[in-house]
Amino acid sequence: MPPAKTSHVCLPCRSSFKLARLGPGEPARRCPGCAEPMTEAGAAFQPPRRRDAAGWRTLSVLLNAGIRFHTDCCDEGPGYRPRTLFEVRERMTYARRTGEPFARALVRRELP
Repeated sequence: MPPAKTSHVCLPCRSSFKLARLGPGEPARRCPGCAEPMTEAGAAFQPPRRRDAAGWRTLSVLLNAGIRFHTDCCDEGPGYRPRTLFEVRERMTYARRTGEPFARALVRRELP
């Protein structure tokens, strides 16, 4: 059986690759274009188009906050993830106002 694959993302190059999952203690994969370490994004990750600068900025905020795109046990997908900078700003403002951690506020489908 082949090893499970997951998406690895290079934010500076705006590129994504499906590669084997990293094992515990294994160093991060390097981007073939710029040799920078890539971020493991998850198996349910769909990258924005390379020209979509706002989409890549949104993705950068999510990945830097520790949010990944893994499927749950029932293969229902990763759950809600903001797609626009407006949605990110809205959730960041909510997190600052309420004291909720940024990562939790970013995956919140609706704000109270």
